[in-house]
Amino acid sequence: MNESELVRVRDVMVAEFDVVDGLATVADALRNMKHIETKALIVRKRHDNDEFGIVELEDIATDVLAKNRAPERVNIYEIMNKPLICVDPQMDIRYCARMFERYHLTRAAVVENREVIGIVSYTDIVIKGMKRLLG
Repeated sequence: MNESELVRVRDVMVAEFDVVDGLATVADALRNMKHIETKALIVRKRHDNDEFGIVELEDIATDVLAKNRAPERVNIYEIMNKPLICVDPQMDIRYCARMFERYHLTRAAVVENREVIGIVSYTDIVIKGMKRLLG
């Protein structure tokens, strides 16, 4: 594969995503969620030395719905994954796919200069990335 066929994470990521406070309830977070296609919520840092977190819709399904917990009584921080596993926007999507497979991920935050700038998923890699590669 030559350089002209290289597709980077930045080329396929979704740049619009929802950010939530860890103290928010699951019910409030879902009510305020605008970008359902990302299937995840980025959890804000509490301070400069903190790290971002993530809550995927699967986390809500398994940790709240399946356990018959009231979404109004569960805070995001109780079910989030932290620290966030992230990828660089300049990463080749082939390496991103390998990382997903190795660590059993379905999506990851795209971080540049310690700020989340997007979310990338297997769907983005396959649909958008393969389309670009195939022309």
